[in-house]
Amino acid sequence: MPLCVTFLGTAGAIPTTERNPSSIHVSRKGEGLLFDAGEGTQRQMMRFGTGFSVSQLFVTHLHGDHVLGIPGLLQTMAFNDREEPLAIHTPRGTRRQLKGLVNALNNRPSFPVRISEVGDGDVAYRADEFEIRAFDTDHDTNSVGYALVEDDRKGRFDRERAEELGVPAGPMFSQLHEGEAVELEDGTVVEPEQVVGEPRPGRTIVYTGDTRPTAATVEVANEPDLLIHDATFAADRADRAAKTAHSTARQAAELASRAGADRLALMHLSSRYAGHTGDHLAEAREVFDGETFVPADGDELEIPYSETE
Repeated sequence: MPLCVTFLGTAGAIPTTERNPSSIHVSRKGEGLLFDAGEGTQRQMMRFGTGFSVSQLFVTHLHGDHVLGIPGLLQTMAFNDREEPLAIHTPRGTRRQLKGLVNALNNRPSFPVRISEVGDGDVAYRADEFEIRAFDTDHDTNSVGYALVEDDRKGRFDRERAEELGVPAGPMFSQLHEGEAVELEDGTVVEPEQVVGEPRPGRTIVYTGDTRPTAATVEVANEPDLLIHDATFAADRADRAAKTAHSTARQAAELASRAGADRLALMHLSSRYAGHTGDHLAEAREVFDGETFVPADGDELEIPYSETE
């Protein structure tokens, strides 16, 4: 089941010639999910081939570098004769402001746009086999992060063991794998746990948006396959990070280590670092043993299962 992340915008508050403001596209089983939409997001979606078939937009907070791309994106969707509804999720207390942005310049979308507020612990979106949960972050405005958490998968079916127990190949295999006991011709009952292993974990992606380091991120992450964390500053500006409600690369890495993450993407780099990301990577790698990277705009990452299918 492909699960692909495309980094549409990786800049801090001020874009650079190489980096657009914040936006991340996630594709799962053909469904498009968008996290934040900074200025120019629609062009990034065209440039990097994600398309506009997005069903859900998850907003972390209402600073311009995370939302100013929404009016243009909605107008482009309308120009493309979109009819399907779009759900937008936004932090508690921000629905009115977001509605004003959606209807900017009195351009009301020609398709349904549903805005809902979310807070810590809320399931913002429940879909087949996964959900997206909101969690508290610590920025200087109403803000949340989001965790995409897949359901556990079925345990492995042990065909060899099933055949040893006399289960004939065919429908009974499927029944057992679905958790149903089966009765053989001689009256023997075979239970699912005799031939099906323990459930296997799904995949988890956590996106913090802008935030100081928080315990809530560790709690919701719980060994994520990918943690996408604010790393606006390097350690030389830790005081500035604290004052502006952001994180350093080292702080992001410390959280990734505590959460047991497999991979850490350092996001929202301040324009003061321009194309220089070496300090961020060096600091993070000192405290986090997993894979650490600074994504560039357009980078794609496919998230595999933690074990071979």
